Parts: sequence; C-alpha cells; structure tokens
Amino acid sequence: MSEVLHRFAVGDRATAVLLPFTLDALVADWSAVRRAMLRTVPEPFSRSEWAHLVASLDDAALRRPFAETFGEPAEDAVVAALARPRGRIAVWLPNNVSLLGPLTSILLSLCGAPATFKVGSRGDDLMTPWIAFVREHAPDGPLRRWAHDDVELLAVGREDPRCARLAADACARILFGSDEAIAAIERLPHPADAPAFAFGDRRSEVWIEPSEVNDASVRDLVRIFAVFGQAGCTSPRRAVLLGGSPADALALRDDLVQAWPAVERARTAMHIASANVAARQRAAAAGWDAALTADNAATVAAGDAALPVVESPMSLFVCAATHDEAVASAPSNLQTLGHVVADPADPAWLSLVARAGAKRFVPLRAMHHFGPVWDGHAFWRGLFEDVELVA
Repeated sequence: MSEVLHRFAVGDRATAVLLPFTLDALVADWSAVRRAMLRTVPEPFSRSEWAHLVASLDDAALRRPFAETFGEPAEDAVVAALARPRGRIAVWLPNNVSLLGPLTSILLSLCGAPATFKVGSRGDDLMTPWIAFVREHAPDGPLRRWAHDDVELLAVGREDPRCARLAADACARILFGSDEAIAAIERLPHPADAPAFAFGDRRSEVWIEPSEVNDASVRDLVRIFAVFGQAGCTSPRRAVLLGGSPADALALRDDLVQAWPAVERARTAMHIASANVAARQRAAAAGWDAALTADNAATVAAGDAALPVVESPMSLFVCAATHDEAVASAPSNLQTLGHVVADPADPAWLSLVARAGAKRFVPLRAMHHFGPVWDGHAFWRGLFEDVELVA
C-alpha cells in the first residue's frame, strides 16, 4: 500500500504524519476484530483480560494516541512539521504481565512499523494466541498485512544470540521487566541513535475518600485488582482511605470480600487458592486483619498504613491514613494512583500527587489503560522520527 499523509493540528501548528495506510481503514479493521472478540474468549485469556482488550479497541481509544500526540485531524492545515515511523521496533515483554504484549501491539499497529516481540520465556505467552486471533479475524486490509507480514514473535531466553541481533537491528526499543532484566538488555550492543523506553519495577495504589465508597466503587476496585492481582504495575496493592478511620478500613475490606464472588465468577485455580490461604496467615502475622473471599479467590486485609504489604499474587490491603501518612507510606517506585475522590480537579491534589511521586493520577477504572504516555515517557511519540521542514 502507498504511504498516506495525515494532518493533525494543535492551534495553528500542523504536523503531517506519514503512515502506510489510511487511519480510517486501520480503525475499521480493528473494529472487525473487536466484533469477533465479543463472540468468544479464547484460551488462555481470562474473561477480565479479554474484556480489557475489547475496551482498548473502541474507535475513540484507537484514535486517541494521535489526538494526544499530534492534535486533532486537520486535513486542510498548513504543515509545519513532518513525522514518519521508524523502522523495526523491538519489544521485550515481561514474564509476569503477559497482557502487555497485546496492548503494546495495538499501539504499534497505529504506527505501521514492523515489530518484533521478545515474549517472556518463563511466563504465560498471550502474544502467540493474540496475533493468531488478529490474523484470523482481520479483514483483508492494512491490519491483516501488518499482523501477517510485519509482526515477529521471538520466544527464547535473553541469552539467546537472536536477542543480541534483535537489539542490534532495532530502530527503537521498548523494554518491560525487572530493573535487573532491563539493565541486561541495555548492555546488548545497539545503534546509538535507536531510542529506548524502559519500564521497570513499579507499584500502584488506589486513594479513596470515605464518602465515595459505594457499591459501584467497591465493584470497580474488585474488577481492577482482579485483572492482574499484584503482578501488574498498574494494579493496586493498597487501597488507602484518605482521612478515614480504622473502622472505615475494616468496613471496606468486608465490602470487598462480599462483592468479590458477584464480580469475579471464574473458578479459582487450586494453586491460587492455596497461595491465598498462606497469604492470609502471613498477613495476620504481619499485623493485618485478613480475610479470604469465597472460593479462596483472594485475600483482603485491613490494617495500619505503616504495615508492610505482603507479597502474594491475589492479596489486596486496605488502610486508613491522613494525607501526610499516605504520602509517607507510598512505595518509592509509585507508578499509578487510581483515585476515587469527589473533586480530582481540586488544586490540592496536584501537590499531593507530586509529593507522592506518582507517574499517573487517573480514575480507578482507568488504572490499566495503556496509552501513548507511560511512566511519564511519551514513548509512542518516540516511535516516530521528525523531518525538519524549512519554508
């Protein structure tokens, strides 16, 4: 397909973005895939994971990266800048949050650049079934051509020589994983002008005003936590009731335990149930008032903000804290703050979020939304190179 110029503008400044397709055609192809997704949940995806992908393929969600990065469509605007996709993009995926692969692939398809995904060698591989689904259900158009011709999956350990070749050949690199793994990847020889966007160890929380606790917010918290448990960098390990009391924390814990089986209906795997029984005992030993949900699907514990969070895949911790206590006890690698507050636009929140060191401050429901800016890096914009234009 021939290349197409798309114009986007912010104010009187327009950027021409060169893509190997028309954006409308690509969005239409993803819409066809989305319709097919509504009819089935293939193995090995959970219903929560599949629903999250479906939401990511909404028409507005697909167009949002262009609007947030380059501005609104303005085909008649005078062009002041030109952006074109870089060459092949290399993506190193983590072992613990396999849904990052499909989510990243959606964003990379919007660039139209070839991409190689080095999938986690010790975790669940969702990229293989995801790309297979896209290849099967995309109509004959730019998405099918991209998925068939331009997407490569590499399922090897990072010591495999093919990883070194991947780093050496990539025009841009996106690195997910532990800080140690990212450091090892960065040591691989790579082009000096190939940008790298590294997303390492991060933790997230939900901050809630007690007046905003209701059936809807409780169910939303269950849904958000259940997608990844503690494994996801955007998944809350703590729910902090700002200005609340210990009694409020216990009440929220009980609400979460009660709501869990109505929201998460999937049968709990035996190893998860066993881990949760052990986590309840460990949490109690650490000073938390811990309880198990039905079917031992999760552990939910209430306690003081100063208590340490127990590491366990499906354990959520609830505490009450003043604003100063919430900031002081927040993790040093805080990424996302999901908020359930009456007025998030209140300027007082800006100071609080800045003091906590968060990279994102978003509504609870949007904690897992993966967009063109991540961990404070405009990585999607970095997948395009700029051409200087002088009139």
